[in-house]
Amino acid sequence: MRKNDVVTVAIEDIGINGEGIGKVDGYALFIKDAVIGDVVEAKVTKAKKNYGYARLVNIHTKSKFRTDPRCDVARQCGGCQIQAMSYERQLEYKKEKVRNNLIRIGDVPEDLLRKVMEPICGMEDPYHYRNKAQFPVGTDREGNLITGFYAGRTHQIIPHMDCAIGREENKDILDIILTFMKEYKILPYDETSHRGLVRHILIRSGHRTNEIMVCLVINGNEVPYSQILTERLAKIPGMKSITYSINREKTNVIMGRETGILRGQEYITDYIGDIRYHISPLSFYQVNPVQTEQLYGTALEYAGLSGNETVWDLYCGIGTISLFLARKAKQVYGVEIVPQAVEDAKQNAQLNGIKNAEFYAGKAEEILPEKYEKDGIQGDIIVVDPPRKGCEESVLETMVKMKPEKIVYVSCDSATLARDVKYLRERGYEVGKVKAVDMFPHSVHVETVVLLERKAQ
Repeated sequence: MRKNDVVTVAIEDIGINGEGIGKVDGYALFIKDAVIGDVVEAKVTKAKKNYGYARLVNIHTKSKFRTDPRCDVARQCGGCQIQAMSYERQLEYKKEKVRNNLIRIGDVPEDLLRKVMEPICGMEDPYHYRNKAQFPVGTDREGNLITGFYAGRTHQIIPHMDCAIGREENKDILDIILTFMKEYKILPYDETSHRGLVRHILIRSGHRTNEIMVCLVINGNEVPYSQILTERLAKIPGMKSITYSINREKTNVIMGRETGILRGQEYITDYIGDIRYHISPLSFYQVNPVQTEQLYGTALEYAGLSGNETVWDLYCGIGTISLFLARKAKQVYGVEIVPQAVEDAKQNAQLNGIKNAEFYAGKAEEILPEKYEKDGIQGDIIVVDPPRKGCEESVLETMVKMKPEKIVYVSCDSATLARDVKYLRERGYEVGKVKAVDMFPHSVHVETVVLLERKAQ
């Protein structure tokens, strides 16, 4: 197989990034936007010894799993990699992805998984679920002001303001801001020249409260004519917070370190279950509130708290899981590396009248061993919700030393989850339950909760 070859291929499988996989004379091709069951014409873009990548040119036979994307820029945009696949097949794909990783990487026996893996938790309506969106601002080739989303693996903006998985009021907010920028000749940021003011527009919404936050990320110290802009934005129902974030660095990081208020307050409020949270521009807060309740409810169910337990919540963010647990536990200790998130967690505990949750700022791999070995703080149950890279081995090592009866592992990457499950299974724990939760319909990402129970010695 060579670059630029055009081939006809039947799609037989799905890759971890949602691409269709087909074989030509035993040679595997990964084809973005192809759906399992399709027969497609594709042009080879990169050819390696045993496999290659190809671009979808034409669909000869449509798969029974293929559906028309609701979004007209689904192929160009990097956000919804599998929107052309029926939602039922998306759920099956995600459950299989988790299952296969636990078998291949985690060495979890298939017989055991058949017993402990529960049905995947999907959504009744998998659209307009995101409570947060970050829109880059720039210009098109004709110099027109645009905002939208980056094309996959690029910084090319695909103009689009009516996202099928975003909140419907986002379009009205973006219209107001772009009209204002044109009217007052406020330039968008240009990555090449490092000039221009507005880099990104962050919009956050409260699912239960319908409160709205807008934050302009700027390459400067102030927003000119901000009073005019805020007066216009304030007419949007639910608008509670209009802020700015200063980012003058040459970086791909979106938010800056310094924020300021243009109108209203610095946070919005929302609920998960009966727990109330203040959410600021920099807060980590799950983007799918409907499924977050399912995810945290599963973690709480797996923990099986009776009210007498000491619980550690590692990588706790603004205390979302910690406060859920605290209602049922004797004591909860949360650990988070971002100091501002720890302050938010403490405030959220106060907001809900929760007094049995204590939070520490620092690395989990440093705080946990210190509190266990020096201060003698034990843990009956440990809950972890690490970043995509999974847990540091030193964290896993300390967890094993502490000998909690249960470890509840919440993961956004089933590959690193499986790696860590293997480590824990080799050191006295066994998988008791597994559930995948579809937090991100139409993307390839999936959250997973695994219960690990200590084996009888």
